[in-house]
Amino acid sequence: MARAGAPVAAALLLLALSGAGTGCSLLSGDDESPAEPAPSTSSAAAPQDVVAGIQAVLDSRAAAVVHGDSRAFRAGLARDGPFRREQSTYLANLTQLPLGEFSYSFDPAALVRDGEDYWVTVDVHMELVGYDDEAVVTRDRYRFASGRDGGFRLASVSDLQWEVEHHVQQQPWESGPITVRQVPGVLGVFDEGSVHAADAIVKSVQQGIVFVDAVVPYDWSRSVVVLALSDTAFLDSIPDLPGSDPETLDAVAFPVPASPDTDKTAATRIVLHPRMLDRSGLARDRLVRHELTHVAVGPHDDRAPVWLSEGLAEYTSVRPMAPEDRDISERAVEAARDGFTDLPTDEGFNDADSTVHYAEAWWACEYLASSIDEATLWSLLDQLGKPDADRAGILVSSTGLNSRQLARKAGKLLLATYDPSALDHPPTEPTPTASPSGSPTASPTEGSSPTPSPSG
Repeated sequence: MARAGAPVAAALLLLALSGAGTGCSLLSGDDESPAEPAPSTSSAAAPQDVVAGIQAVLDSRAAAVVHGDSRAFRAGLARDGPFRREQSTYLANLTQLPLGEFSYSFDPAALVRDGEDYWVTVDVHMELVGYDDEAVVTRDRYRFASGRDGGFRLASVSDLQWEVEHHVQQQPWESGPITVRQVPGVLGVFDEGSVHAADAIVKSVQQGIVFVDAVVPYDWSRSVVVLALSDTAFLDSIPDLPGSDPETLDAVAFPVPASPDTDKTAATRIVLHPRMLDRSGLARDRLVRHELTHVAVGPHDDRAPVWLSEGLAEYTSVRPMAPEDRDISERAVEAARDGFTDLPTDEGFNDADSTVHYAEAWWACEYLASSIDEATLWSLLDQLGKPDADRAGILVSSTGLNSRQLARKAGKLLLATYDPSALDHPPTEPTPTASPSGSPTASPTEGSSPTPSPSG
């Protein structure tokens, strides 16, 4: 994740979506228009012929989606003009995606009768081939209207109140027209207001995969879905968004659960803030590499301190850049002049000083890589990612520094790079605690690193 107004890119893995799909229908005869809701509903067990009829509708709709058969798809819809147009857009969106498995299922016990119609809680099984480890199951509530021939047609694919209660998130292909751009390893999803940037963004992500793969030592898919839309509606709908404000974020990498009923992850995707569509190449490329690092690291940092997870993503993102292009916020430089006293906590990492925390985390990683070696960073991540890891003890045994000492080393190296004159009058350093033998060497002296001008 990255904060707005700060040139330093940043990203956090976030919780996944519990998206909604669309329901399916069949039947060849004419239908009546969708009936108005009856005064009362019933959850009594539905007759077997009703269950079979609804399943047939869903099966026919799934087949129509897989084969791109618009005629069969429309045949399953109730005769409601706006709804049919909305559904035609949905089908056009899906036909652009690399669909593998696509099917529907439901629990007959969950059918609720509403007059002559039925509300059904439907699971949509949808796999993006090459990007999902397995089909992603999402859930929503559909309405099936009865027709004159005794069959059913799909009359609604949403129940707003139910969706709010069950935290359903609409996917971009369910919310309006999209344009999909795909190259090896990258599936980009755009809308009318963002498609102008599609080629540049897809190219940036494709190149970023190559750079990140050369640094991150883990096996990963080397592929990703990137959502680059012209508004923040989808970004804002992501659960537990850091700061609860999409305007403070430039991008987010988030895991997608295999289903609403499991913690298993089927994919990790990236969403960009609209302001990144036209951001200059270097800044956007850096942000993309940061997010891709989170994708490549995957679950390896699930239990690790946030400072290490985010610091590694920043450290990786700047590797292909010339030192003078590695911008940092003036606020972070000012904080380094005052002196870092400890590494950022997990709880406070994304508070109002998150720009400073990202910079401190980044330069803690820079210090460890330059004073010991880069492999230490990944070894530290592996050790701290174990259940019940002793964070303080592992840090000392691996680096010879406790968190306070590493924070101060990070601040001095940051200043040596961006404001070496500040080291002429360094803040008073507290007496360090004892550390075992093999402690890393002192930070590089002034002049050993290029000194690009900080930017605000």
